Amino acid sequence: MLEEPGPELSEEVTTGTTIIAVEFDGGAVLGSDSRVSAGKAVVNRVMNKLSPLHDKIYCALSGSAADAQTIAEIVNYQLDVHSVEIGEDPKVGSAASLVKNISYKYKEELSAHLIVAGWDRRKGGQVFATLNGLLARQPFAVGGSGSSYVYGFVDAEFRRGMSKQEAQQWVVHTLALAMNRDGSSGGVAYVVTIDENRTEEKVVLGNELPTFFDQ
Repeated sequence: MLEEPGPELSEEVTTGTTIIAVEFDGGAVLGSDSRVSAGKAVVNRVMNKLSPLHDKIYCALSGSAADAQTIAEIVNYQLDVHSVEIGEDPKVGSAASLVKNISYKYKEELSAHLIVAGWDRRKGGQVFATLNGLLARQPFAVGGSGSSYVYGFVDAEFRRGMSKQEAQQWVVHTLALAMNRDGSSGGVAYVVTIDENRTEEKVVLGNELPTFFDQ
C-alpha cells in the first residue's frame, strides 16, 4: 500500500490553532492548544504557543509558526533593553505596541496574529488584540482557526470581574470545546496565569480536559 506523501518542504508550517486570553480581577489568563500543522498534516502535537515577552507579559501565537515566533523573540529582546533603560518592568501596552508595529511594518511578508496579555503595576491585568496594525485592549480575545467554533460560548459565559479560578476554568472550557470541534486544534492545553505576585504555567493533558455532551 502506498503511503500518502508528507507535506512538501515549501509548504508553510502553521499553527492552525485556538488561542485565548482574558482579564480577571487582578491579572490575566492566556491559553492555547498545542497542535501545529502543515496543510492537512500534523507536524507537531505539543508546541507551546504561549511565549514570554517579559516576566509578567506573554503572547499567544497563531498563523505561521516561524513568523509568530520571530515576532515574539524580537519583542522579548526589545522589552529587555527597554526595561533596563527605564529601570522598571515594561507596561503591557508597550509590549502590545511593539507587536503591532512589527506586524504592520511587515504585513506583506509576515502571516501571524498575536494576542498580548499580562500585568503591570499601572493598569493591572490587560489583554490586547494585535492584527496587521490593529491594537485594541479588550476584556478577552480569541484567535486561530478554532475561535469560530466558540464565539457563542465565550460571549455567553464571559463576565467582568471574574476571579482567577473562574478565569482559568473559562479558558480551559473554551479550549476544550474548540479542540473537540476544530480539526486543526488539539493536543494538550497550555495555560499561563499572571498576577501581581507570580506567573504560573500549567499544562492540561488531553484526558484531563473537560468533556461535553457529544464526546
